[in-house]
Amino acid sequence: MTLPASPDALKAALESVLGDHVAHITQALGETTVTVKAAGYAQAAALLRDAPGCQFEQLLDLCGIDYSEYGQGEYEGPRFCVALQLLSISLNQRVRVKVFCPDDDFPIIASVNTIWNSANWYEREAFDLFGIMFEGHEDLRRILTDYGFIGHPFRKDFPITGHVEMRYDAEQKRVSTSPSRLKTAKLRRASSVKTTTPACSKQSPHL
Repeated sequence: MTLPASPDALKAALESVLGDHVAHITQALGETTVTVKAAGYAQAAALLRDAPGCQFEQLLDLCGIDYSEYGQGEYEGPRFCVALQLLSISLNQRVRVKVFCPDDDFPIIASVNTIWNSANWYEREAFDLFGIMFEGHEDLRRILTDYGFIGHPFRKDFPITGHVEMRYDAEQKRVSTSPSRLKTAKLRRASSVKTTTPACSKQSPHL
């Protein structure tokens, strides 16, 4: 079995392979996270898959992140991020990759579906739940919510009650939708209990 590279060796390999594509690299809890610049995201992904010393053949996961309320509002920076978990079977090593969308109002980033075909449904999920657009994706449509769903439910500003509610209409003998009647005030009162902020909320969003 191939022994994984040390964290320092992996960091050196990433810096050498990615060059100017790197925004910064962090190491914490035995894990390495590389944040790449949005402009060269697709090129960096191809290098991570193919370059000697990296060879991350598998994309294990891809998800969206909304940092708008990170650190109880103390965070300043781009709102939307895409995070990838990569695995190199050849070299027995892992890395987390992050890329921030430059535009908060219209978050868009390149698709990596042609580099790792497992990105297909993951990117659709990030689009559905966060509204992140993936340029070059050939089938970017909702995957978890209904076709007529309004908004993106994992965004921090999405209402707790949602916009519509679904129910079975016995007279029409079908499922119907109508504007949500649930009072948000009750939910706010129920969630007004003070809680202690976890220590992790003060960590850098780049970890």
